[in-house]
Amino acid sequence: MNGSAVVITGMGVISAGGKNTSETLDTFAAGRRSGAHVSLFQTDLTYPVFEVNALLDDDSDTMRTLKLAFIAVRQAIEDSGLEDALDVFRVGVCIGTTVASQLNDIDFYKEYRNTEKAPMHSVERYLKGNLAEALAHALGLRGPACTIVNACSSGTDAIGVGLSWLRTGLCDIVICGGADELNRVPLCGFGALGVVSNSLCKPFDSERSGLNLGEGAGVIVIEKEEICRKRGKKEKLFLLGYGLAADAYHLTAPRPDGSGLEAALARAMHEAGITPSEVAFINAHGTATPDNDLVEGKVLERFFGSKLKFLSTKGYTGHTLGAAGGIEAVFTILGLREGWIPQSAGFQKHDEAIGISPVAEKTAIRGKYAISTSLAFGGNNSAIVMAKS
Repeated sequence: MNGSAVVITGMGVISAGGKNTSETLDTFAAGRRSGAHVSLFQTDLTYPVFEVNALLDDDSDTMRTLKLAFIAVRQAIEDSGLEDALDVFRVGVCIGTTVASQLNDIDFYKEYRNTEKAPMHSVERYLKGNLAEALAHALGLRGPACTIVNACSSGTDAIGVGLSWLRTGLCDIVICGGADELNRVPLCGFGALGVVSNSLCKPFDSERSGLNLGEGAGVIVIEKEEICRKRGKKEKLFLLGYGLAADAYHLTAPRPDGSGLEAALARAMHEAGITPSEVAFINAHGTATPDNDLVEGKVLERFFGSKLKFLSTKGYTGHTLGAAGGIEAVFTILGLREGWIPQSAGFQKHDEAIGISPVAEKTAIRGKYAISTSLAFGGNNSAIVMAKS
């Protein structure tokens, strides 16, 4: 890890698994799951979801996704010790999302359709809801601001973009990750696709029947090593590599041979300068859908071997869509820092077709390197490599 290393100095997270990293670790240690019927909006659909039940910061009419993002960002800034230094350095912000990119106020659409007129408040709120721009404005940041909308890999891709900004000198520090809210539109949409489970999800299990949706935000602060030292911070955690590859196969299904995911993993590890044998564990995308888990599991076995330690944390959070990559990056960093990963919640029965199974209990991990993967609609595959000193 030379002078060009990128250091992870802060992290923040809010999800159904906990409203911060401490609560999340408690949830992981207990193997606790909180999926239940949706309460945020009216629906006849009975699929279990993973809601954030923690009280959000205020009673304003700010978009829910932006509220979640602000919570995680504030945690990450406090964790990094940046509270009084945001105006000293060129700080960029890059946030991934999906739901927040949609004008999803169904009441507005309904009223406009029925009356051909409707209050423009929803439109105005949406136009002020660009996550990166809203965060940059509120925090007074002087670096670049970009919102990434790339389906379920958005959070991971936002972290990858942040990494490139530092390496190309666009800024000194980047706040990056993902945020997304539960909403009727994706719940109905995923239900129509037939990929939502009627029970709590079982990633990589032979009896998996689909995903559960969730919501939340996960954000990390990354910075150039020289900036980290200038601020008097000790370098302990690092972001080493990012890989991105597209399947060009299907709108929603992954390429059956997994070549896109394999290419993304290879690129991330090449950039990080590590080999498969050095990876301590992988936080897999693991949606609990039949196709995703089959393809991803077979790639992981082919690439890393049958003794690989891996898990899916979606059994604790649900699939948080554009937030998933950011949330799972935080979870991966926690695993490296704490020296253990939780059981892959929901997994019980080995799937012979996949060939390997995730960890079924709290598991100690050794080694310096870990990977988080994301697979997205549109055939996108992303991977990031993180390390501890």
